[in-house]
Amino acid sequence: MRYKNVYLEAFAYSLPDEVVTSAELEARLAPLYRRLRLPEGRLEMMSGVAARRFWPPGMPPSLKSSETAEKAIQTAGIDRRKIGALVHGSVCRDFVEPATACLVHRNLGLPRSCAVYDVSNACLGLLNALAQVADMIELGQIQAGIVVGTENSRALVETTIAKLNSDTALSRRDIKQAFASLTIGSGSAAILLCHRELSRTGNRLLGGIVEAFSDHCELCYGNASNNAEEAVGIANENVCDEFAHPLMWTDSEALMQAGIAAAKESFSHFLTEVGWKPAEINKTFCHQVGRAHRRLLFETLKLDPAIDFSTLEELGNTGAVALPLTAAIGIERSRVQPGDRVALLGIGSGINVIMLGLEWHRRLG
Repeated sequence: MRYKNVYLEAFAYSLPDEVVTSAELEARLAPLYRRLRLPEGRLEMMSGVAARRFWPPGMPPSLKSSETAEKAIQTAGIDRRKIGALVHGSVCRDFVEPATACLVHRNLGLPRSCAVYDVSNACLGLLNALAQVADMIELGQIQAGIVVGTENSRALVETTIAKLNSDTALSRRDIKQAFASLTIGSGSAAILLCHRELSRTGNRLLGGIVEAFSDHCELCYGNASNNAEEAVGIANENVCDEFAHPLMWTDSEALMQAGIAAAKESFSHFLTEVGWKPAEINKTFCHQVGRAHRRLLFETLKLDPAIDFSTLEELGNTGAVALPLTAAIGIERSRVQPGDRVALLGIGSGINVIMLGLEWHRRLG
């Protein structure tokens, strides 16, 4: 993928007020820890996640997605009548149908000519949506578009804790597959893209690559719990059961090794596509998985970890919004300077890889 006319005009984010520490989760897992004689502190020690955040119970993703997308529109100063696409890309959504993007479209008052739909691809949904909207702009189909999503980890964490405490047949080996679920956090992120003729920032999206390594599609999977009682207190009658009682099982070690191997192969293709050398990358924003994953990724790609910005420690893995959320916070904190070459490196379960290159010039607002 190569672009000449696509600019990333505004990044926006929203975070929940409720902070939940790893120590608090371990306290709730006391029955499991006692039964298997697990040492306290292992969750933060193994993942690097000290805390994550939860939205209020029952909050529909469309509500926060609407607020975050509105922030992006206001920051960019784009006439909303020029917005020709709205794509909702998070794992969490209000219903199976209609698309959550429909509710966000209504809330934002966008034009009827706007393309409106959801994209689902585990932790890469927003990045896939970004590439799709960029294609539309480059082809001259639209002048501007918004990619947005909101992840709500409360239900997954609550269901996982209930499962781990109640199922006494689970062994130490079994619970390793539920470990990743306890690192999941909540957040919301949006990116507004526009044609170069509308841009006031000059933040040009150069292009990138999308690659699939689907031989590893069974290393991480999530679906609804078979027992709604395992999720006591978290059901929301306005949200379909598929999203009210989720469980996720992950072979974390195998997924990390396969994901790093995929990233290594894709990274060389990415560098060729955007015409960069590794030493020319000034800043990276990556999907937020875990401390060990981050360390191995940078060792494998032969990149200096100092160029990376991380939110994993305080926000956990926020799913499909993790990379754009981290980028938005890093940009807000002036971690990106004019003239920087910025690499957006996404590796998600499936395994799918999307890597994008950005020439940064200025932040609005």
